Amino acid sequence: MTAQNGFGRLLPFPKRKPRATLRGTLLRVGALELRIAESKKEIRKAQRLRYKVFYEEGAARADRTAALIRRDVCRYDKAADHLIVVDHAAVNRLGRVKPKVVACYRIVSQAAADELGGFCSAQEFDIAPLVARHADKRFAELGRACVLKQWRGSRALELLWRGIGMYVDHYRIDVLIGCASLPGVDPARHVRALRFVETRARAADAWSVGLHGAPPAATHPQEPCDEAALRAGERELPPLIRSYLRCGARFGDGVYVDRQFGVTDLFVVMPVAEMDPRFFGRFGARKSAA
Repeated sequence: MTAQNGFGRLLPFPKRKPRATLRGTLLRVGALELRIAESKKEIRKAQRLRYKVFYEEGAARADRTAALIRRDVCRYDKAADHLIVVDHAAVNRLGRVKPKVVACYRIVSQAAADELGGFCSAQEFDIAPLVARHADKRFAELGRACVLKQWRGSRALELLWRGIGMYVDHYRIDVLIGCASLPGVDPARHVRALRFVETRARAADAWSVGLHGAPPAATHPQEPCDEAALRAGERELPPLIRSYLRCGARFGDGVYVDRQFGVTDLFVVMPVAEMDPRFFGRFGARKSAA
């Protein structure tokens, strides 16, 4: 991805009592284990999974290094926390049971972002004003979400969401942010979906985020705005974006065409206090997980 106008300086953490590091196994459901990667080896496994999903299954374009090592490597990986789901009953090509990383999510804390000069999504969207408006709140960025194809009907994604909730609870996160993707690099393919997002799920002014530079041009000038069209647009959204909507997520203004990954990105903001407590309780709270 190409940097846009720099990251902007983030404000320091609100002064709160530090918490012990959340690490290792968080939850086990049958053969599936939810954990935070603790070693370089585990992070490399998450990167290999990302390469398979984004580059081999998706439309991302690998540079020479990524194609050689067959891993999706990003400078944020070293500073981030990596939620992974390990299937301990997975069978390899030789027919032997061998644990396998089948799902992952990357979480960049505000401390890590400040150390690196900003959140990853700041390369696409102008988020510095958002952080400045909420200087008393603690942010964390979700990204690089993926589940291996054979496990997309399993509980892997649910476990990731429980892990996010545990992370939010443990580190007292106030706001979750990140980018969510529509497939392809032509926003015109998603006219109805984008109209739905703009009409029903646009962030309030206090949480609004736009692209760097001038306001974006309209991507759907002729699209009707009747109820049937809006419902059709909602159905066209990818499952992950619909999951964000169900928990109360709202979206920024405009879209960013990410040609490296072959997707069209929306900015997502989820103030924890405004999230649907039923959804958050189901997928997140440590009490529920316990």
